[in-house]
Amino acid sequence: MTLRTKFILFIAVIHLLLIALSFYIFRSNKVFFIISEAFIIISLFLSRSLYLELIAPLKLLLTGIDAIQDKDFNVKFLKTGKLEMDRLIEVYNKMIDQLREERTKQEQQHYFLDKLIQTSPSGIVILDFDEKIFNLNPRAREILGVTEKEMIGRAVDSFNHPVLQALHKLRTGEAKTISPNGTQIYKCQKSHFIDRGFAHHFVMIEELTTEILTAEKNAYGKIIRMMAHEVNNSIGAVNSILNTLLKFHNTEPEIQHSLEVAVNRNDHLNQFMKKFADLVRLAPAQKEILQLNELVMNVTKLMEFKGREAQIVFQFEWSTTPVPITADAHQMEQVLINIVKNAIESLVQKSDPGLRYIKFSTHHSPKQVTIEDNGMGISPESQSQLFSPFFTTKRDGQGIGLTVIRDILMNHGFLYSLMTNSSGITSFVINFQENNLPKTE
Repeated sequence: MTLRTKFILFIAVIHLLLIALSFYIFRSNKVFFIISEAFIIISLFLSRSLYLELIAPLKLLLTGIDAIQDKDFNVKFLKTGKLEMDRLIEVYNKMIDQLREERTKQEQQHYFLDKLIQTSPSGIVILDFDEKIFNLNPRAREILGVTEKEMIGRAVDSFNHPVLQALHKLRTGEAKTISPNGTQIYKCQKSHFIDRGFAHHFVMIEELTTEILTAEKNAYGKIIRMMAHEVNNSIGAVNSILNTLLKFHNTEPEIQHSLEVAVNRNDHLNQFMKKFADLVRLAPAQKEILQLNELVMNVTKLMEFKGREAQIVFQFEWSTTPVPITADAHQMEQVLINIVKNAIESLVQKSDPGLRYIKFSTHHSPKQVTIEDNGMGISPESQSQLFSPFFTTKRDGQGIGLTVIRDILMNHGFLYSLMTNSSGITSFVINFQENNLPKTE
């Protein structure tokens, strides 16, 4: 029963009792009975007025509560001239002004935070209370290569992506640097914020590829330039002396042969240092329109004899549609030659007597080339270091080839990947759609 109903019942009962008593007391005196009835009528009128005054603040409060429930903070009341009502109205109006101000401030902060998250150059993955993906920004979707629909509502460890697997193992406040494919380098950091008394975790994924590659290249570039300067100066002087000695006809044959060997070794050392110097002095790309099928065909013709010597079969899967790309012809040939050369060396190391092959596949949409081989493959330990300068798994390797490939492709803005799948097939994929990759020039 509402307070309003209780008050009306109370007034009704009281006045009915008064009417009954006045009739019982003054039934023999009509004048006093009429006067008493008049007072009862006046009392009813005054009770009604008092009821309206008492119920008015309650109606006001109910109206204000309805407005607050509807999140309408623009409803305000005018003063009535009655002290109690005016005090209540004044308190309500101040409260509603403060609520509206706080709501506006909160909305502005939420809008700013949302825009900041959506436009952040770092990937941000927000988790719910159950450690499932609640939201992620466009940069995170780009890094992970998935759509928002595929991610929302799923646990982080339900994905096979190396970055997500690393995120799952992170503890709150912990940061970790990972390189899932040996090309991109990411720093992942897990933290949390409090929402309605509960902790929400989120992970920031920051790409460090640009900074690390720049610092890396500056470091080894300085060392290589210093080494090349010292070696070239020494070789030039030593070869001058050796060539002078070779001009003497009366030199004994054994000594002359030794001098020739020394000159040849100096020349080899000079070429060795030149390769390192080329790694630092990579020329800017002179881009032109090339046909991918023709480019791959020219490279395979060049490497075909070396492959045939190692009993390697070249297989082709050409795109039926022409695949025009914009690239530097000489640099792209250098990239493809290095890739094929590495594939041949991997196949030569394979001791299995079965078929050895290198398969070339070109695609129009997306524009890309895939070079596969069934050679020795890449070990998990080597995967993250593949494109690091001077890293090599070959006994006589220098660790330059893949670094040159990396620099050329990144200067072109082409995405690439190199990995061995569970079947033992190693694939080098180059996507010729230009992306915003860091330049190493």
